[in-house]
Parts: sequence; C-alpha cells; structure tokens
Amino acid sequence: LSILLSLLLPAHTSRSPDCGGILTPSGLRYLAEVSKPHAESVLRRDLMAPPAPAPSPTSPSRNQIISVKVDKFSLTLVPDTGLRLSIEVDLGITSAPSATKEMRLSILADLHVDMNPEGNLELVTSDCKPTLEEVQSTEETDRSAPHKSSGSDVDKQINVEKICLEVSRLLLLPNERLMSLAAPFPITPNCQVQYLPLAAPMYSEQGIIISLQTTFQVAGTVIPLPVSPVPFSMPEPASSSPSHLILAFSEHFYTSLFSALEESGALNVSLLSSLTTATLAERITQMGSLFQEDLPVVLQAVTRSSPHVVLEEDKAIVQLFLTAQIGAGASLFQSFLSVNVDVTARLHLSVADTRMIISVAAVEDIELSLATSDVGPILAALLEELFLPTIREEVPAQINKVLRQGVFLPHIASFTYTDVNITIHKDYVLIPCNLQLEARTG
Repeated sequence: LSILLSLLLPAHTSRSPDCGGILTPSGLRYLAEVSKPHAESVLRRDLMAPPAPAPSPTSPSRNQIISVKVDKFSLTLVPDTGLRLSIEVDLGITSAPSATKEMRLSILADLHVDMNPEGNLELVTSDCKPTLEEVQSTEETDRSAPHKSSGSDVDKQINVEKICLEVSRLLLLPNERLMSLAAPFPITPNCQVQYLPLAAPMYSEQGIIISLQTTFQVAGTVIPLPVSPVPFSMPEPASSSPSHLILAFSEHFYTSLFSALEESGALNVSLLSSLTTATLAERITQMGSLFQEDLPVVLQAVTRSSPHVVLEEDKAIVQLFLTAQIGAGASLFQSFLSVNVDVTARLHLSVADTRMIISVAAVEDIELSLATSDVGPILAALLEELFLPTIREEVPAQINKVLRQGVFLPHIASFTYTDVNITIHKDYVLIPCNLQLEARTG
C-alpha cells in the first residue's frame, strides 16, 4: 500500500485545479426547459413506431399510441448525491376506431456525473422508476381518479423498462456535450488551451461544482507552467444565484495563459518607431558613423522572463518583462541599442459568446534601463524621451492583436453565454452568466 501511495502522490500533487464552474439550480431549470421538446420528439419516435403486424386475422387489434405530450420535465439538485429527473408524459392510445383512452407515463430517475477511465465526464443513471396510469377512457368516462395499470397490453407495448435504460437520452445529448467540455481550443495559430476535469463533480445546495485544470499546448506539445502556489477551490456563492452558471478563474490561470503565449513567441513584437537614424544622430552623435543612409528605427521586443498577472479587487494587472533590440536596416537588421523594458498594464476582461476577450487597456508604468549600447552611454532621461512614446502605444496594440480572437471559456457544444457579469477579486475572477441554446442551423 505504501508503494502504491508513493506512486500516486506525485501525480496527485501535480494536478490541482486553476478554474472551475458551478451549474446552479436555475441553470438546471434552463437545461430542463430546453430538453423538454427534445424529450418529446425522442419519446414520440420511440412510442409511436408502427406496431408489428398481427400474426393472424383473428388476433385482437393491438393498442396504438396516437399522441405523446411531455407535460412536465424537471431537473432538481440532490445535495451530496446528484440530480433527480422527473418526467410526466400524456399518452393518447387507441385500440379500435371508437375506443381511445389517455394514459400517463411518469418517470422518476436519479442521475449523477461520473468520470470514466478516459478522463471524460459522463452522465450515469443510478435509479429509475417508471409508472403507467390510466387517466381517462371514452368507454369509462365516469372514472375520475387515475389508477395504476399493470400487466396490460399497453405496458408490454410501451416497454417502460427500455425507456429507463436510455433515460439520459431524453436530455439534450448530455454525454456528447460533456465530452466537448475537454476539447482543445485555439488561442493563436500554434497555441491551444484545454480544460481537463480533475474529478467527478460535487453537489451542494448552490449547484453542481466542477473543478478544472488548464493545460496549454504550443505547437502540439503540452508546456510546463508555473506551479500554483495555492490550490484553487471554487468560491461558492453565499446565497442562491439567479445566474445559470458561475465560472471562476484563478490568478494562476491568467499567469499560465500569458506564459503559454510567451512560450509560443506570440508576445515577441516588432515596433516601428517614428524616429529615423538621421533624427537619432542629432541626439546621439555616434549614430552618424553607423548608418550612412537615413533609415526608419525599429524596436524588436522579446520576452526575457515569464509575464505575471496580479488580481486585486476590481483590478487585473499584467507585468511584462521585455528586452527591446533597437536598430535599423532595410534588408539586414542592425541593432545598436538593447533596452530592458518592464511594462505594468491594466487588463480589461469581457465575454463574447463563449470566449473571454482579454485586452491591455491602459499602461500604468514603464521602466526602461539600458542593457547594451554600440553608440556609447545614454542617459535614462534621453532613453525615455526617445523610445517611451513608441513602447507605451505600440506594445499594448501589438499584444491586443494577438489576443483579439479571445480565449475560449470552458463550455459545452451548442450552448453560448449571455447576461455576463465579470467581477475581479483578490486572486480570482468570477463570471456569472446565463446559458443560451444556439438555434440549430441547416
């Protein structure tokens, strides 16, 4: 046992959540609402299939279901356990042209989400109780109270046990959608993000809590990320939330995102200055001996260490650590200065559909320091005067070009997010939102 534990512990400690979500009771009500027409069409297809032909002309005609209407469809939370699915279906049944009766099919099922060996979440039925009751008959109109029908031809024809075996089908393709949660999503052409469930969800009064670990791939390879100093756990709302879903992202998630972008080279930018070698030579005399013709000055900025994101109340900040090679050259770039650039900038967060749009909104602080020089010593004040305006304007603009497509949020296929409200807290970001089923096309 001790050997087994020693093998498990390293794997376990390296896997800690950095984001997650809570599907609230109101989110479950919405999922039930959009599943209701789907459930009706599935039941109609299953129950109204033409009956098998009678074996002989003397056999009594079989009951035929002529209408299926889902009257009630609800999903409720059972804290610490899972979900309860309750369905009531009104059936119209005829056994002869003149005789019709109404039956009510009631289904009560207990569901929960498990993690399968492949690491995907899947919906599992743990218990299902179907009942079939007669509501009304044209031959017995005086019968007012429904009574249970057992062992009848209708029971055999409907095969309620079969419905229970496949009761999860009555929800909108849950397992296909749960698998889509862990699909890799592109951020840039060679950088992808993937949200991996760490365990089966937990069930509390606030909702279904799912913990996720983010992995980033650069050119198809998963990259190692900064170790999270504190394991992240989903902050539960103090009271029931009116939103369908509450997503939460840790500070570590955002630092990892920018680290992945840095690893992929997406934060290495080329900045065109308004200066030329001739205008620089007026301020730095040794420039004249390096360039005989007047050329535009270019800053090629590369990251010298991983970026860092800091989350405070109502404020998100990114710290970028760059080295800018300053040079010129029409065909061959010739560097004459190397400057360390530390940028502290505000981040603006918003959500469009299922993507988080992150942008550098305002630069709060820039520090320049001379690293190397081929044109002699240069005072810090002159460095700032010459290059600060370009860096202040161009670095955020270039990074926003990289980030403009947004970063896919954890989501399941065919659903998008609306009524989004983002709040930034110390160490994490909270995104309450509503679900919306996209209209089917084609």
